[in-house]
Amino acid sequence: MYTVGLQSAADAFLVSSLKTQVVLALIVLFILIVFGFGSQKDGAVDSAAPVFLPGSHLLAIAPFFRQRFEFLNDGFRKTGQSLFQFNMLRETVIVVSGESARKSFFSNKHFDLTEGFKVLSGAIPILKGVTSDLQTKRIAQIHKRLSSVQRNEPLSHLIAPILGDCRRVMEIWGQSGTFDPFEKIYELLFQTTVRSLSCDELADDPAQVARLKELYDTLDSGTTPATVLLPWLPGPSMLKKLWATKQIYDIVIRAIDERQRSGISKPDTLQMLLDEQDERLVIVGFIMGLLVAGARATGTTASWLITYLGDHECKDAVIAEVELLLANYASYSDSCSLSQQLSCIPLEAWESETPVLDSLIRETLRIAQPHTAMRRNMGPDVTIDGKTIPSGAYVVYPFSDVHLNQDLYPDPWRFDPSREEPKAPFGYVGWGGGGTHCLGQRLARLELKLVTSMMLLGFRYCLVDNKGEQLDAPPRPNWNDILLCRPEKGTCFLKHEKSVLSL
Repeated sequence: MYTVGLQSAADAFLVSSLKTQVVLALIVLFILIVFGFGSQKDGAVDSAAPVFLPGSHLLAIAPFFRQRFEFLNDGFRKTGQSLFQFNMLRETVIVVSGESARKSFFSNKHFDLTEGFKVLSGAIPILKGVTSDLQTKRIAQIHKRLSSVQRNEPLSHLIAPILGDCRRVMEIWGQSGTFDPFEKIYELLFQTTVRSLSCDELADDPAQVARLKELYDTLDSGTTPATVLLPWLPGPSMLKKLWATKQIYDIVIRAIDERQRSGISKPDTLQMLLDEQDERLVIVGFIMGLLVAGARATGTTASWLITYLGDHECKDAVIAEVELLLANYASYSDSCSLSQQLSCIPLEAWESETPVLDSLIRETLRIAQPHTAMRRNMGPDVTIDGKTIPSGAYVVYPFSDVHLNQDLYPDPWRFDPSREEPKAPFGYVGWGGGGTHCLGQRLARLELKLVTSMMLLGFRYCLVDNKGEQLDAPPRPNWNDILLCRPEKGTCFLKHEKSVLSL
């Protein structure tokens, strides 16, 4: 791992000559190739061990980080097995699939999420003691604070500010036009996530929000096999990630300092963290880590949810559902803005009186969240389907094994919110499974419902191609895009026209 003090190295690299950068990159590549081979060890084949993926060396497994969906499916095809393994430098990674393996994976208390994620993912800003290498007590503290954010009172208080963010961002779209939903809707959810999980000082400053998103995008684009496996090597991508992480850190620190200097108490997440007298590094780590985790997951879901509703028969049902809520709870006159009227609907109603929205969110998570669950076996050796998962091994389970399984979900690529939940164990893991669930799902559900309601009542829209012609069907989610699941750029746009309602 690396520390903030290395920024000078990053700055020096970024302003160095192209020749220097190329030479350093070649050195890094050479080290990766020479020391990164992880082929099957010599000796007799252990019949109790999962079969090795053919060509299991570093160059062959590089697609795990860039084309994971194809890489894992290709691994199952090449080995002809439901479990296979490959080596990632000196680490053993075992891929599992099938009903019994899924049940074992999500039920084993020794399969550790934190250990698995920190090595195999690499897609969050890494600061030792802030967002990584945290003590168990500090991790539990962050989880506790996230639960506090989602208590009834603070979550209810967030409804009006989130709707206000929607109004401000959507007004920028104009009376009519065309945009890429996987850019604009994601930007909107990034804004609402900053509002929900940080502070007003950041959320009320569009330039700061845009800057944060740009920096987190730099982290995403800079995640490579080298940055994940050898984070201590000063390669080009790693130094750019380091620079972006330092910039994010500085923005968060300035916001905290500004609040403390002002002496003004505000009803937001930062104030809750300060009032709890949490350590400064816990506060910074909470905001830095959860901002990106929340924005990615919820932003991806919102982008696809809005896209699927472009020409889907469920659109009218959602509108009717929200209009019924307005009829029952709105206390403002019809002349008031849509965001004001929606803010009258209480949290309890959003959570318990929106079955159509609930089914849409559920189906969107199934079809357009390309997750691969990652764990590390921190306990004794485990047997899954007759194969040994040794202590210390990393274990991954692709959600596609269940969510795109034709036996459980006939015609799995078809968006169908009316599907019944399969009766198979862990037949749906959109919010996690076993002892590991999305800790921010209550907030995520609320954000999705508020944004979708503003979109459907505030605009009339449809899906078009790059020539403006209406699409016959929505695009297929790209599961190789492990962070955002976006389709090929330029294949889908949203053509909108503002409704008669004032946002």
